[in-house]
Amino acid sequence: MLIRRLFSSIVLIFITVLSLKFGWLLALIVTSLIIGALFEFFNMVEKKGIYIYKYFGIFVGAVIPLSIYFKFELTKGWELLFVVSLLTILFLLQFMRRTNTDAIAGISVTLFGILYISWFFSFVIKVNFLTLGTKLLASLILITKSGDIGAYLVGTRWGKHALIPRISPKKSTEGTLGGIMFSILAAMAAGAFLPFSYLHLVGLGAFLGVIGQFGDLSESLIKRDCQVKDSGNLFPGLGGVLDLLDSLLFTAPAFYFYMSTILK
Repeated sequence: MLIRRLFSSIVLIFITVLSLKFGWLLALIVTSLIIGALFEFFNMVEKKGIYIYKYFGIFVGAVIPLSIYFKFELTKGWELLFVVSLLTILFLLQFMRRTNTDAIAGISVTLFGILYISWFFSFVIKVNFLTLGTKLLASLILITKSGDIGAYLVGTRWGKHALIPRISPKKSTEGTLGGIMFSILAAMAAGAFLPFSYLHLVGLGAFLGVIGQFGDLSESLIKRDCQVKDSGNLFPGLGGVLDLLDSLLFTAPAFYFYMSTILK
C-alpha cells in the first residue's frame, strides 16, 4: 500500500510541477480533476437512490474553473449571479420531471456538489493569479499534501486513539496531530521561496494543517453516508479523484483569502 501511494504521489508531483510552469495546463488539469471528482461524488450519491442532475452538474462544474482562468465576468457580482442562475435552472429541470420524488434532495445535492468540489477547488487557479502565484501554489500543495502524508504515516505507525470513529474509524488523534506537524515542517521548508518569517510560516502550516484534516474528515463523512470506502480507484493506494482532492478543497480557498489579504 505504501509503495502504491508513493508511486501515485510521484506521478502527481510530476504533473503538478508541469502545471505550475504552464498556466493553461494548470487550468486543464484542474478542470479534469473537477470533472472526475464530480463524477465520483454524483455516483456515490446515486447509490443512495437520490435522483440528481449529474451531467448538468458536471458541465457547470467544468465551466467554473475555465471561466476563472479566462477571467470571464458578466457582471461585477458575477459569483452571486451565477449561483442564482444555477439554482433557477435546477428548478426548471425539476419542473420537467414527471415526479416530485426527492426534488429537494436532488436540487440540493447537485448544487452542493458543484460548490463543494468545483467552486472550492477552482481557488487553486485564483491562487496562481496572485503575486508570487506559482510559489504560493507550490507552497499550498506542499503543505496540504504533506499533512495528508504525515497523517497516514503517523496514524499507521502510532495511531491508537480514534478521532471520530462514527465518521472514520481508521483516523486517529495521533495521525491528525502528525499531519498538522508535517504541514508545519512543510511550511518551514517553503520558507526557502516565501518572504515570511519562520514564526509566520509555523502559524501558516498549523492553519492549513488543521483545515486540511477538516477537509479529509468532511469527505470521510460523505463516504460514510454513502457507505463506500473510497470515492474511486483511479489512483492506486490513494483511491479516487475526490480522495486526492479532499483536503485541498478546503485549504485552497482559505489560503487564497488569507494571501489576497496580506499581500495587498
